[in-house]
Amino acid sequence: MGSEFSCMIKEAKLLGLALGIPCLDGIEEAEAQCALLNLESLCDGCFSSDSDTFLFGARTVYRDICLGEGGHVVCYEMDDIERKLGFGRNSLISLALLLGSDYTQGVRGLGLEAACQIVKSVGDNDILRKIASEGLSFTRKKKNSKKQGQVKCNDKETTLSCKVNMNGGIQNSQTDDQYLRVVEAYMSPKCHSADSDVVHRALVQRPFQHEQLQRLCSRFFEWPPEKTDEYILPKIAERDLRRFAYLRSTSSQLDVNIPMKEVPVKCPVSAIIKRRKVHGRECFEVLWEELYGIKSSVVPSDLVESACPEKIKEFDDKRALEKKNQRKSRPKKSGKQCSLTEIDQKLQHLLLDIELGSESSPMASREVISDQMPTATKVNFMNRDPPIILDSDCRATMLCQETDITAPKHEVIDLLSPSPQVQSRVVSRCTQMNDQHITIIDLSESETERSPEHVRKARELRLFLASIRDDFN
Repeated sequence: MGSEFSCMIKEAKLLGLALGIPCLDGIEEAEAQCALLNLESLCDGCFSSDSDTFLFGARTVYRDICLGEGGHVVCYEMDDIERKLGFGRNSLISLALLLGSDYTQGVRGLGLEAACQIVKSVGDNDILRKIASEGLSFTRKKKNSKKQGQVKCNDKETTLSCKVNMNGGIQNSQTDDQYLRVVEAYMSPKCHSADSDVVHRALVQRPFQHEQLQRLCSRFFEWPPEKTDEYILPKIAERDLRRFAYLRSTSSQLDVNIPMKEVPVKCPVSAIIKRRKVHGRECFEVLWEELYGIKSSVVPSDLVESACPEKIKEFDDKRALEKKNQRKSRPKKSGKQCSLTEIDQKLQHLLLDIELGSESSPMASREVISDQMPTATKVNFMNRDPPIILDSDCRATMLCQETDITAPKHEVIDLLSPSPQVQSRVVSRCTQMNDQHITIIDLSESETERSPEHVRKARELRLFLASIRDDFN
């Protein structure tokens, strides 16, 4: 009770209970108790390095577990052994008697190949009955050999040694009983029966003790609580999802198809966040219900499909709807449509560029006086009516609006010359058109006074203002 191994068992049981894993103490062989639970479908399999686990009746045995990145475990199934090798449980017990095990040393001089041929020739259903009636004397006939040998048998409990003559002569009367006891030890081991109260108490689902596990991991491994949660909580959540999947699969096998919302146990998955691929395996990143404080983690896609296929359909439908809404919400670009703010900004930029090419006063509102007109006229460059036209001499002209404001002096606007050295000059002419109160002011004296850059900007201004008029129309 005070050995190091005994202390390890106690610590393992504490960790198991904190993780919500029930623990059951076997009467004799631990493999025999685990095999019985597995044979009765009360557990998924047995972890064991002993080769005789299948002889006790186990159907699934795990070995050579490797933890860490790229971890794996080797799994053996009794169904594969029966289908591929042709050996059932009776045949494996017979091979243990012939080749040796924990309870017998086997037949000396008998190899693996010869033992397999002998067992297959008799058959799985008859091999144990033949050993019970004839002992191991029939092996001589099967080997068709004249050689005689001796085999030592050792009972694990009584350490009874005896010698059996291969011709069938028994030198010790207890030999046949010894083989029968070995067969009985494998077929009916001493362990808790599947319907016992001890097993029923152990199979009750235990709660996950989060704080207790953090304390134990801090004590045994010196892990902080954050590290414990990082390693353990995703697997605890995945285990709960597997239990939910098992519940639904069991219902389906009983032809009871219950909708997910009507299942008595709530599905631990709240929603699917996105698809993921981990080490080449298709997975889902899922959002958990309020589960031990964990918000999300990555689980295999086949597990989600078996537990809650409705969540996958809901996720796919949501993504399809989002894509459809994105296509509808994309505005169609049109070269002719533009906001009023953009129009004002472009107009101001063009006018500013033209204004910077001249040293005259700002162009937004400027008085232009004609020598021949008693009244003053104001040039309004922000008017959306076409303010600029071209005469036959391609000279820049401008429409003027008559006002009642008089000016004390003349001011001339020069829009065509970008040179800052150009001085203001007197307007050359001002004519009346068709007896209307419209004054056309000539802003240039000659073709050479106009700058190509100024002409280009003026053309851009005219085109832009024309486009504005078309848009508003």
